[in-house]
Amino acid sequence: MEQISLDEADLRLLDLLQSNAARSNQELAELAHISPPTSLRRIKRLRSLGLIEREVALLQPDRLAPILGHGLTALVEITLERQGAEWLDAFEAHVVAHACVQQCYRVSPGPDFVLVVHTTDMPNYLALAQSLFTSEANVRNVKSFFSVKRAKFDPRLPLRIGVVR
Repeated sequence: MEQISLDEADLRLLDLLQSNAARSNQELAELAHISPPTSLRRIKRLRSLGLIEREVALLQPDRLAPILGHGLTALVEITLERQGAEWLDAFEAHVVAHACVQQCYRVSPGPDFVLVVHTTDMPNYLALAQSLFTSEANVRNVKSFFSVKRAKFDPRLPLRIGVVR
């Protein structure tokens, strides 16, 4: 993996983009204490390095609930029967292809995977579980936890501004 070097201005830009990627370049430059052309050039570099994966809008589920329904969020632990690299890769590819799977983590120790899934309701979750877990011959154990309240959701990575490596 190539060595990437970031300075204080790069870290400030990344932090600002994490909190609000809809800011204008002018505003980003001002907040990062750099010129607008420098801001544009640096952000382009950060994208080309793959440090900025994508920019998305975060939706507010509680505000959408009256329109779409609350839905059902589950955290699901999965343990596979066989844990060889090819089995782990195959299962991962199987689950990440499904739109209801919002997050997928390989974990250790304990289960092999932890998923965050979102479905419209319990019947839809049961159909998803049948499709993703029950029909998968290599799944040994599935343990689901259903969210009753989301106390915090923040996709930001903590950046240690002032500590550049």
